[in-house]
Amino acid sequence: MYTTSANVAERQAAPPSLAISTVIFALRPSEASGRPTLWLPLVRRIREPFKGLWALPGGPLTHSESLQDAASRNLRETTGLAPSYLEQLYAFGGLHRSPTQRVVSIVYWALVQPTEAALADESENVRWFRADKLGELAFDHNAIVDYALWRLRNKLAYGSIAYHLLGEYFTLAQVREVYEAVLDTRLDPANFRRQIKATPEIEETGEYLQGGKHRPPRLYRFTGRPGLDPDNRSTP
Repeated sequence: MYTTSANVAERQAAPPSLAISTVIFALRPSEASGRPTLWLPLVRRIREPFKGLWALPGGPLTHSESLQDAASRNLRETTGLAPSYLEQLYAFGGLHRSPTQRVVSIVYWALVQPTEAALADESENVRWFRADKLGELAFDHNAIVDYALWRLRNKLAYGSIAYHLLGEYFTLAQVREVYEAVLDTRLDPANFRRQIKATPEIEETGEYLQGGKHRPPRLYRFTGRPGLDPDNRSTP
């Protein structure tokens, strides 16, 4: 229905449309093992193109808001989330990514803590999915998620990125679970603990995690500079 000569001519004559989309990552338990895994919320499309398929939260950019304000607004309207970590990811503007007209999407990515993720709106048309079990998404959103995962895995090597998926206080085992979930691999606990304890940006709180059956583990907190990397801030 989108391939008639009239539709093609109209599409070629129309100016490109600018949209904002966001990839939101959070840790949630695996259905099978209960171990933390990466999940993201998707929105079911209720109109063409790609009616019925799941897509990343997003929407158009208005004349009166910045790119980041538009990303934040779209997230609030579609998922109810207001992430503390929101960073511009990339611009996707393939010629044929939309069958109706030329669309350029400025994509942001966000990391939310479990307590934040629990506040997300869920309904028939808004649902969380495991990042490694998405199926076919609308437009080129599978490629966008893959790029966001690649970016997240690369950024684990530096900065505060892993700690945005945790609460203010955490155990070293919880940090390891973040790395294992993002990298999709198991890590040696002793080696990981030794490496993380040598990191100057975390410190002991003097408190312990209560409620377990065994000796309570120590709680730590991140003391480095939170937020975006200085060379990768969002463009206004």
